[in-house]
Order: sequence, then C-alpha cells, then structure tokens
Amino acid sequence: MLPIINMEETGSNIVRLREDAGLSVRDLQDIFGFATPQAIYKWQRGVSMPTIDNLLVLSLTFRVPIERILVVDQVS
Repeated sequence: MLPIINMEETGSNIVRLREDAGLSVRDLQDIFGFATPQAIYKWQRGVSMPTIDNLLVLSLTFRVPIERILVVDQVS
C-alpha cells in the first residue's frame, strides 16, 4: 500500500490548527512574508500543499509535529 496525502483533510487541519493557535490568515501571511493570502487559502481548501520548508514553518508556528498537519491515506 502506498501512502498519499489527503489534501482536503490536510487543509482542514491547517484551518483547525490556525484557529487553535488564535491566528488569522493575515497573521500567517505576515509570518510567511507573502504579498497576498492566496497560497494560504489554497492550502486550507486542499487545492495545493505547502512546500516542505513552509510545512516546517507551520509546524513551528502551530507547535505541532508535521505529522499532525498532514493527513495520510493508504492506497492499494
């Protein structure tokens, strides 16, 4: 069985963890230094995934291991 990242559920995790941390999308935009919040909205909707380095920043920002951000499904 091969693992694949469930992008929609991972996006839901990002929303939940962001809210649990008391952060707004604008707060994350400022942390990452993004000119617009579009990438963050795409992550949250499961349209795209953060890069590895951005996952690391999310992990440190939310104070959780990367494994708590990613939702991995097993596919046969």
